Amino acid sequence: MRSVRARAAIGATLVVAVALVAAGLAVLLVLRANLIDQADLQAEVAAREVAGQLATDTPYAELDMDDEEDHPVQVTDEEGRVVIVSKDLRAVTGTGTSGVTPVPSASAGASPSSREGDEDDDSADDDSADDDDDGSRPGRGQVSSDDPDFSDGTATVDRTTADYRFAAVEATTPRGVTLTVYAGAPLAAEQEAVNTVRGAMLTGLPLLLVVVAGVTWLVTRRALRPVEGIRREMAAITASEDLARRVPEPGSRDEIAALARTTNETLTVLEASVERQRRFVADASHELRSPIASLRTQLEVAEAHPELLDLPGAVADTVRLQVLAADLLLLARLDAGERPGGATVELGALVREEVSQRTGDRIAVGVEAPEGGAFEVSGSRGQLSRVVGNLLDNAQRHAEGCVAVSVAADGRGVRVEVRDDGAGVPEDERERIFERFVRLDDARSRDDGGAGLGLAIARDVATRHGGTLTVHRAAEGGAAFRLWLPRPA
Repeated sequence: MRSVRARAAIGATLVVAVALVAAGLAVLLVLRANLIDQADLQAEVAAREVAGQLATDTPYAELDMDDEEDHPVQVTDEEGRVVIVSKDLRAVTGTGTSGVTPVPSASAGASPSSREGDEDDDSADDDSADDDDDGSRPGRGQVSSDDPDFSDGTATVDRTTADYRFAAVEATTPRGVTLTVYAGAPLAAEQEAVNTVRGAMLTGLPLLLVVVAGVTWLVTRRALRPVEGIRREMAAITASEDLARRVPEPGSRDEIAALARTTNETLTVLEASVERQRRFVADASHELRSPIASLRTQLEVAEAHPELLDLPGAVADTVRLQVLAADLLLLARLDAGERPGGATVELGALVREEVSQRTGDRIAVGVEAPEGGAFEVSGSRGQLSRVVGNLLDNAQRHAEGCVAVSVAADGRGVRVEVRDDGAGVPEDERERIFERFVRLDDARSRDDGGAGLGLAIARDVATRHGGTLTVHRAAEGGAAFRLWLPRPA
């Protein structure tokens, strides 16, 4: 049951079994109903034929009941007494009375009209005299046009007992006597047909279920074969830790092929992420090693020769370590999925505040941020201030004599642009500079060029705030970094 193939085969078999059983029951019920309708029709025809003869005052001895074996007949009067039965009828049930012996007054040569005369001699004599005077016979009776009543029962005809379907039809004689004719139709053909169909279903159902289970097992096995290949390859990748390997992609265009493609895409992203993480760790270690080594050297020299202690250099290395550690910690938080806060930040005021605190910059920063402007965005004030500071630091390192920052509305957001008049950024390097630990000027010293994390941090923060950070050519000839952030919804 732990196998998908087994569960699929069992599930399909159960569904087909329930469907076939329901369909089989429906077929049997419809077949039985149709056959019973046919039996009802036969019984009704036989009953109406006898009732028609009684309505024409046919004597009992002359009633035509030739088909007695297939259609046994029993006739009762209004009081439920048996008047006449079929010749070979020995026992009957389901007709309301089980009697098969006519009452004594129903003699062999009697007729329905004469039977009433036996019950009331005076009335019969008067009627006979009237009839003789008129020279005519009594009028014609009638057969009930209502739908007959049907019932199930048994009848013993010539020592053979079988199930029958009885129809009850009322007939009125010319003298006004109401008789009920019960005629039966055998159910042997109906029972035989139903039993035959039921037997065929019970025989074929298990075979069909075995076929369904087998076909489902084989089809599922074939369909899941690529999944097993994907599983084996993933197990091998996990064991070898070689993220450059890929799972096999089947040539079909089904869900399994989509699963394989998605798995390979995930492996590609995972490989790039792991490689980026490895480079980050290596670059971080390299960046940390230099100031630590420099600081250690200065401390060792100072220990041996206190007069040679370069205190400003030690402080500078310590500050550099502190900044680098803060950058690495911020990147770790961003990589961990830290979300910016939902506070409202006015970018114009933030830019003016950031510039006002930069009293030691090499070049004075020109600010174009109107006061009272509606430059509000949603996010973390500390992180956005860090972005503006990093962009200004970058402009200070590359500018020759001009650094400017402007804030303006841009569509549904706010644009902050930092420009300088330096050498600018080559067009083919405008995406690479946002990678971590990237410096375009390899000859620049680490002290002057930084660790190469400022722009990477700025873009990550902008992305997590739902914005963008791009670089273009400034009107002053240098680089123009454009930070765009959306307004609050």
